Amino acid sequence: MKKLWQTKTDLDSAVEAYTVGADPELDARLLPYEVYGSLAHASGLVSIGVLTKAEHARIRKVLCGLKAVKITREQEDIHTAVEQALTTKLGEIGAKVHAGRSRNDQVQVNLRLYLKDRLLKLDAAAGAAAAAWAAFGAKWDKRPIPGYSHLQRAMPTTIGHWAASHVEALLEARRALRFAFDEADACPLGSAAGYGVMLPLPRERAAKLLGFSRVQRNTLRVQSSRPRLEAAVLSSLCLVARDLGVLAWDLSLYCTAEFGFLKLSDSFTTGSSIMPQKKNPDVVELTRARAALFPGWLNQVLMIGQLPSGYHRDYQLTKGPLFAALDTMGQMLEIAARLPESLKVNETACAAAVTSDLLATHEAIALVRDGVPFRTAYREVASRARAAKPRVVADPPMPSHLGAPGKPDWKALRTQNLKDSRWSTSTRGNLEKKWTGLVSGLQIR
Repeated sequence: MKKLWQTKTDLDSAVEAYTVGADPELDARLLPYEVYGSLAHASGLVSIGVLTKAEHARIRKVLCGLKAVKITREQEDIHTAVEQALTTKLGEIGAKVHAGRSRNDQVQVNLRLYLKDRLLKLDAAAGAAAAAWAAFGAKWDKRPIPGYSHLQRAMPTTIGHWAASHVEALLEARRALRFAFDEADACPLGSAAGYGVMLPLPRERAAKLLGFSRVQRNTLRVQSSRPRLEAAVLSSLCLVARDLGVLAWDLSLYCTAEFGFLKLSDSFTTGSSIMPQKKNPDVVELTRARAALFPGWLNQVLMIGQLPSGYHRDYQLTKGPLFAALDTMGQMLEIAARLPESLKVNETACAAAVTSDLLATHEAIALVRDGVPFRTAYREVASRARAAKPRVVADPPMPSHLGAPGKPDWKALRTQNLKDSRWSTSTRGNLEKKWTGLVSGLQIR
């Protein structure tokens, strides 16, 4: 079975294996988006007279019947597999679909639709994690613990304030994912290999059919921007992963016997093969380790993408890091949403750790309010604090201004999360409506 670009059959088998790489396995997940893109393109060909309505109806029927396609190494990719499925059933009618497009803009359409789909799912997962941590934090809103700076005890805070910081991080994650979504939300269809084609393809119409908010106008830029788009997505995922890594580090510390503030349930720990008493926080440690993988994936795509304008086969290798990062982020966010339910708070350990030395800054500020210059107050309190023996403080005073330990502002955090969820749900609903309309033919009549 020939490849789309093949004009002879004597291909070197080692060269073929080297150039095809992992595409057959990676492209399997792109089938639905290949179908949507092909439906939109075929509709455009009808509008300019390249396909008849009857031919289009037959093409649409075959495309919509492709529930699973096995991509052979000879076919290379999803594009060849789908086109050959069409030609097998429809002969020359199926071969007409490729008019006006290249595998270069086909893969871009597939990737962008796939990215929009996955980013919306990740956004929803980040929202679920934010809600879970908000519920946990609100429950323990008043439980004091030490706050840390340089991993040294600094000032009093609360379990709730600590949890709220991670809720806010997850809301920032949603913002980062929306940025990546917007970067992907431009339709490349009609750019072909980067220079357009001598057909008046209805690019705006195709974009609308597929649920894109805009057309990426310059056809050459479509090809040159592929690694930039993937890097933009990976950059957003890096930010999210970094914050999940911070959460994992916190949990790793707080669950140690030395801190003892939190304890993971048995179902979230593993044992030692030699030490019977051990309960290891592997799920937290592996979250921390997975967070460290993202900059490497980003760097791969950035380095591969440093090329002159136009398409280069190098871009084939950016799919692997991109898909790996998306899959890993999905796993991390799922675990992040389940972690709060697995945590038990050791109130005794928390209370014992809040000692009078943590109130040194409070004392300095009290002197400032009495008119003492801060540096004078600082030195006076420092000499006393370093000489005094710390004692447990049962109910330390907390600042109550917005966002401080005494007032994390759960209402604002929940309101923002709900607002973000409404955007996510609405956007997903609109996309699914567009894709359902393509498959049913409602959008293209």
